[in-house]
Amino acid sequence: MENKLNELNERQKEAAQHKDGPLLIIAGAGAGKTKTIAHRIANLIKEGVEPRHILAVTFTNKAAKEMADRVRILLPIDGVGGTPVLCTFHSLGVRILKENAEAIGRSKFFSILDSDESFAFFKRATREVGMDPKEINMKGISNIVSANKNKMIDMSDYQRESAPGYFKDTVLKIWKKYEELLKENEAYDFDDLILKTVHLLQNKKEILNYYQTLWKYIHIDEYQDTNTSQYELSRLLAEKHGNICVVGDSDQSIYGWRCADFRNILNFEQNFPGAKTVLLEQNYRSTGNILDLANRVIRKNKLRKEKNLFTENKEGEKITLFEALDENDEANFVVQKCRDLTTKKGVRPSEIAVLYRANFQSRALEEHFIRAGLPYQVLGTRFYERKEIKDIIAFIKFALNTKDNLSLARIINVPPRGIGKVTLEKIIAGKEGELPAGTREKIKDFRNKVEKIREVLLNSKLSESIKHIVKVTGLDMSLKEEGKEEGMERLENIRELANITTKYNSLTNEEAIQKFLEDTSLMSDQDAIMDRQARDGVRLMTVHSAKGLEFKYVFVTGLEQDLFPHRGWGDAEDTDTEEERRLFYVAITRAKEKLFISYAASRMIFGSRQMKMPSEFLEDIDDTIADVEKNENNLYEGHSRGGGSSWQKKEDDIIWDCLV
Repeated sequence: MENKLNELNERQKEAAQHKDGPLLIIAGAGAGKTKTIAHRIANLIKEGVEPRHILAVTFTNKAAKEMADRVRILLPIDGVGGTPVLCTFHSLGVRILKENAEAIGRSKFFSILDSDESFAFFKRATREVGMDPKEINMKGISNIVSANKNKMIDMSDYQRESAPGYFKDTVLKIWKKYEELLKENEAYDFDDLILKTVHLLQNKKEILNYYQTLWKYIHIDEYQDTNTSQYELSRLLAEKHGNICVVGDSDQSIYGWRCADFRNILNFEQNFPGAKTVLLEQNYRSTGNILDLANRVIRKNKLRKEKNLFTENKEGEKITLFEALDENDEANFVVQKCRDLTTKKGVRPSEIAVLYRANFQSRALEEHFIRAGLPYQVLGTRFYERKEIKDIIAFIKFALNTKDNLSLARIINVPPRGIGKVTLEKIIAGKEGELPAGTREKIKDFRNKVEKIREVLLNSKLSESIKHIVKVTGLDMSLKEEGKEEGMERLENIRELANITTKYNSLTNEEAIQKFLEDTSLMSDQDAIMDRQARDGVRLMTVHSAKGLEFKYVFVTGLEQDLFPHRGWGDAEDTDTEEERRLFYVAITRAKEKLFISYAASRMIFGSRQMKMPSEFLEDIDDTIADVEKNENNLYEGHSRGGGSSWQKKEDDIIWDCLV
């Protein structure tokens, strides 16, 4: 192990060799934080800590797998003393809730609702309290409930603390009914997986003591992204032994809109007295010019832990700054550069990423990639979101949890069996006896099929069970009868799902089902793109989705005022400028070898063309680290270099305004 530790720099080694007490690792972008934590886990085991007493929590399955792979290489686990638990926050919640299902009066086969399913429950709750979802801001209400759960504010707290009025009363009515529906359906939403776990540990001291005794050494990755409930879960688990190691970077806190509270990392030393702090500032990812810009950008923020990234890598190519006429000119520039990289330099398309602040920006980019015949992949178009895949998953979920009415509603008529909405409502209400005899016979046949599916699931490999579901339900014949390419493509997708599930073959049948449902329910955007990694195309994604990823070549598009930094409906008061600056910092530090930055002089917004000013973030770019490229018809002159630089518009802008 000593030789392995020699792979680390001095600061990394200092963190890896720390054992007892709280530890804060401030890890800059590309500073080898995963490597450091993996070495720390391996070193703990070397020093006599049983692997089963170690817990490491991340935010994505991708990060958890990477950490597990690194630990396995460093110190192959022989089974003695168990194995470390390396998982995501939400899968940790699932594990604890399943292991204690009896104590909380729930089935261990509870359903986990994705965002669409949760929203459907909110709409149903609204109807059941006598309101029309079409007349209410349903998205606003669901967001309020989610935000309160993440902040550990329950209904009674919300009722006591929020301003009185009709809206508050409406939220409370719908929220109460929503919780009743979750319980009736043996379901948890995404936020509940943490919140209910925290409540369980707070209310059942013997259960809390069990997990505190089990996990004596706790690691939390991306600590700056934790919200109140995740912080409280971490604190509870670490309370007994105090051996909590958190790693993160306040400069990369970009999820405030998800209720992440970067003050958790800023206040760590206060919340955990006696904590040791280690700074990881050496970057192994990017060139000198890229890091120069990153440091210039982020040092303007006030709320941060001071650090300065440096590298022993070469200075590298200068950053390219492109001034486009409009979004199509910008997209054409991106596509042409991607073509040059792939054809002239032999760069694999998957080594290139095109980042944007808002999803609508992908439209022009996609059109130009299609026109040029260049392969690309938009992050977020998920395999598991396809109808046929969601149908199969719903069959599995309902077979194991027949209280899951949302899954029932999805599959009751798949393939079509003549059961309509009114019939479904009577089934859910327990009034099947009121239905005609022919309809009752169809329902009986459906339930028999579901029971057969349950039996097969519990007694066969998951991949075989999926084949059985397709056959026993008649889905195979139904899709074949479509007689079109679409039907065959859907069957191929289901076969691919069966192939994917073979990775669970080493588990027992019940474990495989639970792990599969957990993985598909908790899959993040990054996990989705990694799942389809075989497809080699340029990656198109929002900057938020790019967090945790890295690419040789990165394009950051749309650097315009009000777009990046993003203004909420054009209102500066809705903008957290420091978080937007952190987001730009994250975008910059995804690049390893070359960074392209672009902005447009005009952009189509809400159906009308608007003139755009370059982003204030571009003031930190000068001739020493960047070269400017621009369309010769561009309406902006070059910017003055150095501190306090500004961009100057030509006097003939008024002519352009009239033309557009």
